[in-house]
Amino acid sequence: ICCGDGYNDITMIETAGLGVAMANAQPPVLDSADYITKSNDEDGVLHVINTFMRRS
Repeated sequence: ICCGDGYNDITMIETAGLGVAMANAQPPVLDSADYITKSNDEDGVLHVINTFMRRS
């Protein structure tokens, strides 16, 4: 799992098992992502952790 929001993150997002873009990412980043999470200002990475990585 990887999270990104900028043009420099596109390759990382495309090659990750689960590529996640922040809601406020650049449009090409959003297009390359498997999943779009909340924005940076809304704790998007924490949302990814709670959704995909947290054990019950």
